[in-house]
Amino acid sequence: MGYTRKTCWLKTSLILLISFIACVNVKAQQGDKITVTGSVIDQIGPIAGANIIVKGTADGTITDYNGNFRLVAPKNSTLVISFIGYKAQEVMATTKPLTIKLQDDTELLDEVVVIGYGSMKKEDLTGSVTSVKADEINRGAVTNPQELIQGKVSGVFVQPPSGQPGGASKLRIRSGASLNASNDPLIVVDGVPLANDGAPGMADALGSINPNDIETFTVLKDASATAIYGSRASNGVIMITTKKGGKDKIKVAYNGTFSINDPYKKVKTLSANQFREVATTAFKNTPANEEIINDYLNIFPDQSTNWQDKIFRTAFGTDNNLSLSGTTFNTPYRVSLGYNNEAGTLKRSKYERYTLDMSVNPKFFDDHLSVNINLKGVINDNDFVDAGVVGGAAFFDPTKPVYNESGAYNGYWNWTKPSSPNGDGDVNGEVGVNPVQLLYDQFDNGKTKRSIGNIQFDYKLHPLPELRFNLNLGYDVARGKGDKGPQVGSYMAEKDDLFKGVGRRSHWNNFRRNQLLEFYTSFEKDLDAIQSRINAMMGYSYQHFYYEDYTKNYSPVVAGYPVKQDDAWVLNDAETEYIQEGSYAHPSENYLVSFYGRLNYVFKNRYLLTGTVRRDGSSRFHKDNRWGTFSSVAAAWTITEEAFMKNQDILSNLKLRIGYGATGQQDLGSDFYPYYAAYQESTNQESMYLGEYLLKPGKYNKDLKWETTDTYNLGLDFGFLNNRINGSLEYYKKKTKDLLGVVNVPAGTNFTNRLITNIGKMENKGVEFNLNAVAIQTKDFNWDLGFNLTWNKSKITKLVQGDNASYPGIEVGGGGRGTGSNVQKHMVGYAPFTFNVYQQVYDEKGHPIEGAFVDRNGDGEITDADRYLTKSPMPKVYLGFNSSFSYKNWDLGFNLRANIGNYAFNDVAATNYSLANVYGGQGFLTNIHETALKTGFTQPISSTQSKSDYFLENASFLKMDNITLGYRFNEFFGTKLSGRLSFSMQNVFTITNYSGLDPENNGVDGNIWPRPRTYTFGVNLNF
Repeated sequence: MGYTRKTCWLKTSLILLISFIACVNVKAQQGDKITVTGSVIDQIGPIAGANIIVKGTADGTITDYNGNFRLVAPKNSTLVISFIGYKAQEVMATTKPLTIKLQDDTELLDEVVVIGYGSMKKEDLTGSVTSVKADEINRGAVTNPQELIQGKVSGVFVQPPSGQPGGASKLRIRSGASLNASNDPLIVVDGVPLANDGAPGMADALGSINPNDIETFTVLKDASATAIYGSRASNGVIMITTKKGGKDKIKVAYNGTFSINDPYKKVKTLSANQFREVATTAFKNTPANEEIINDYLNIFPDQSTNWQDKIFRTAFGTDNNLSLSGTTFNTPYRVSLGYNNEAGTLKRSKYERYTLDMSVNPKFFDDHLSVNINLKGVINDNDFVDAGVVGGAAFFDPTKPVYNESGAYNGYWNWTKPSSPNGDGDVNGEVGVNPVQLLYDQFDNGKTKRSIGNIQFDYKLHPLPELRFNLNLGYDVARGKGDKGPQVGSYMAEKDDLFKGVGRRSHWNNFRRNQLLEFYTSFEKDLDAIQSRINAMMGYSYQHFYYEDYTKNYSPVVAGYPVKQDDAWVLNDAETEYIQEGSYAHPSENYLVSFYGRLNYVFKNRYLLTGTVRRDGSSRFHKDNRWGTFSSVAAAWTITEEAFMKNQDILSNLKLRIGYGATGQQDLGSDFYPYYAAYQESTNQESMYLGEYLLKPGKYNKDLKWETTDTYNLGLDFGFLNNRINGSLEYYKKKTKDLLGVVNVPAGTNFTNRLITNIGKMENKGVEFNLNAVAIQTKDFNWDLGFNLTWNKSKITKLVQGDNASYPGIEVGGGGRGTGSNVQKHMVGYAPFTFNVYQQVYDEKGHPIEGAFVDRNGDGEITDADRYLTKSPMPKVYLGFNSSFSYKNWDLGFNLRANIGNYAFNDVAATNYSLANVYGGQGFLTNIHETALKTGFTQPISSTQSKSDYFLENASFLKMDNITLGYRFNEFFGTKLSGRLSFSMQNVFTITNYSGLDPENNGVDGNIWPRPRTYTFGVNLNF
């Protein structure tokens, strides 16, 4: 819709804009140049700020407030006139005054969005759907595709991976809808729904997708949009469309990044000098311990080792991608090759990825038959390191050296019995291993090969082209292999009581296969006689998931190293290794069969109605509960299409949406037959009878059924000034019933004490706001910005099958000191994973009193009953802000994110808070966290104190994820080579009051492999 520029507030901004820009206004030149004058208008009036450019050059001007312009241009040249929201026009330069009338760009209104089983015009959508183009995102060195939408889409929460190269991101859409089942959204790549567990050896389902091959992300959030995927859509759907070939001639493109990763943060423990001072003063009142500690400190009186510096490094990474695309014999194609090499900030850690992406999209029979062929291949090669080495380095005695003098234990110094400079005593089973030896003296590597592909036939019936038939055949196959174990002679191997000095190793070989067959037919027709448009679709889906996991635990035969006899370990035929009984492949499978349909109806281009239904059958459930039906209905009113809105010039889009739908959940991870009373052979020596192993029964629940989520959604889409400013406001409410959860069961009622069952209900509700704007658009300078905000609240409303107000809840999350310790709980009336802690008592100066807690139940004792529920690890509000500027060939962009109201339990501090940690009477010294200096606590670490709310901190933060400066060039020394050079920084800054390494964690912060700060130089070349 066009609009006038007579509005007072708009007039003021345009005057400021025009005063900022120097308009071209030169006299007519002699010879081949002429002066062109004219005006630019739309159907309502003049357009101020329209661009007039001499085609093929950077010469041009903009129109003034009255829409007029004046420009010197070469004779017979072509002028290109453009303005946001309008179709660009080309006119010939002439001395006669020109009047150019721009037309609305209806393509913006007709933008096609990929949805489940097809596509739809954006203006016809009734559900909550957001589409993001990957090329429009500011980014630096990105390995995981989830990072591309981090902070870009309201309602989408992306927690980046730790410092591990190739690590997994945590992705949630409108919070989780389940307690024990998967909360990951369904990922659909080019029409192939992926399994949530990804592939063996890969961090997550998207670990095999090269971010450089992605064209668009489409996020389906409410049930109206997701219900077509039924049983897999309760956590939302992310649809990824990869790049395809175009109609142009052959294009060759190279994209490369070269990165430096800086581990700029480390755990705050004591230096060698601080440690000596604390260790010698902390035990003044216990002379016996004081003498032992001094003896240990004097083993190497002048030694100072920063163990964290010994294990971390500044690491280099590179990502290179080469693509070839075009059209040959009227067949579009694209082929790309990618290579990513990312060294981890922990020494020895490395991630390599090789990718291949191919697509061919021919059409036959006068374009009635379209064939889309997609093939993706990836090889992931990982050198893993034990993440526990970070904690080991943080708390290993800083007064000890890396290497010993005797060469014992492969030359690494460790605490032995007795301890000595030579380090050649017996192993001390109570102490951690030298962290440098943990890095270098054991191996852990894996390689995964994966291929995803499909062929899709779309046929428009010749006599009736409105009727289409679509057949999609797809697959996702992966195999991963790896080995892990200590080196012979290492301290870790010496700790093994059965294979002393050799140790135990493991080899894994896992296989995944996902096969897909889908067929649907659709009918789309404009019914002009009744001013209507319909789009109806119905189809069938079959998906088979096959898993085969094989793990072999073994120990090689090494001369000079005796083996202690154990019947559970058998020497192989070649007598080269001992293999543990029970090392065999474990195959499993599950099926999903579905029937579905959808109807979209549009009346007068402003009244919209959508209905979907899907019936799913899952082999995970008993035949009596196998089938579930999931449906949705939604309506929308495009208010700006009403007659009373035609004469206004401010609102270009205003649409009200409302919807309801039900989706399901059946993903229980590796539990494929939870309803089945299965038996398996025992491997326990005590479970033998007459020389044969007995069969042992497994847990089962034949009454298990679908978890169902009902979603209500109310949305408002808006656009101002031809959608130069646009956005949406949403309110949603999700109610999950028949929650799949693990609960305790009475003894004797099943073959386990904990069983997964349908236990209760949960509720999520929230508000989303999204705003995008083109703040400035001129010939030389442009400024785009985006902002999104999400408020979410989750609450468990029921946790047992019956009514039991006294049910104590379910402890989860880990954290604190002690076996099976947890500092979080699922409890009715609270958010999932609410913290469950003791209330610390403080003195008059605000210092915590060691071992003093509030007796909340007043029984005169501090027991587990005095713990209380408070705070949640999930933010109440999360925000994203992105901005990009361009001036001529330069561009600058950045992304900001903020989480507000989220709390974290600092488990690193909670398990290392006391000065007593220096010496525990077990033959070694341990470094301590700086928290011990702040608290002054001197008692040994207790289970109670380690669950104190003193360690529960507000982890709200503001982060700048990345900032990028780029320069584009259209030719290179007279050649047709074009491209872009860029420099970016990731993890730029974090503003927070949280005392741990990073406020962005899983709630219980025990992960201390810090995310690095990354500096990246990027090169994009187009040939």
